Amino acid sequence: MIAIGSDHGGYKLKEQIKKYLDELDIEYEDFGTDSEQRTDYPIYAKKVAKEVSLKRCELGILACRSGAGMALVANKFKGVRAANFTNEEETRLSTSDDKINVAVFGGDYIKPDLAIRMIRIWLATEFKGGRYEQRIKMIEQIEEENMK
Repeated sequence: MIAIGSDHGGYKLKEQIKKYLDELDIEYEDFGTDSEQRTDYPIYAKKVAKEVSLKRCELGILACRSGAGMALVANKFKGVRAANFTNEEETRLSTSDDKINVAVFGGDYIKPDLAIRMIRIWLATEFKGGRYEQRIKMIEQIEEENMK
């Protein structure tokens, strides 16, 4: 299950992503927003990141105008590794090396067709493990030390 959310700036992109997920029969839960009416991105980033952090959803997708704010909030949650995806190679590498579990998109900069290509890559890319697993464990240790 994928948790998905956006603010008003990412709403249109989120709706296009949902259509793509529907076409693939991928289950998701939409945590809002439900319009282009101005709202605050931390509300939706928190909802999605919490679902991933508590393992109620395996993955998350967020969208706002730049992607930066959503990623900032999502990364405040234990176990969440959110990245603002901007191109296909970055998506592939950050997923294989960093085990990204929340994909973030900037609706002002990422067109729906590119977002869908990046989601396809994100979902298909395997985490490398090995030395990269050691780095994930280091991140988890940092979380334990600093997220009390």
